[in-house]
Amino acid sequence: MTGAYSPYEPAARPGGHPAEKPRYRVLVHRKFARDWDALAKTVGLTSAQQFYDHVAFTPDKPPRINSSVIMRGKAGTPKFVGASRTVHYEISGAGRINYQFVREYRGGASGDPHPVVFILTIDLGSH
Repeated sequence: MTGAYSPYEPAARPGGHPAEKPRYRVLVHRKFARDWDALAKTVGLTSAQQFYDHVAFTPDKPPRINSSVIMRGKAGTPKFVGASRTVHYEISGAGRINYQFVREYRGGASGDPHPVVFILTIDLGSH
């Protein structure tokens, strides 16, 4: 796979499109695409949609539901130019999702700047 987002692919909102157009494009690392597809089944549709809506609209703010922390040390290091530190989001008691966001990501040689959230890891096992 080549392109501006390799190895990331679009992450669809569980249960269908949100009522309004998301501010951020949400992408998931291909290693975790199956976990993303199983998210609603694992944590419930409501929790999965709450997470998606959080990262698609306000990844730079604390979530209204559930909790998140900004990771310290090497694990929190930005992986992209202009990216945030890694945000560690607790999605119900079932797991954790780590992501970074970029307010003006420029993908490819002539890409226009646009906001993107990169879902780095998904761990749906118990703590």
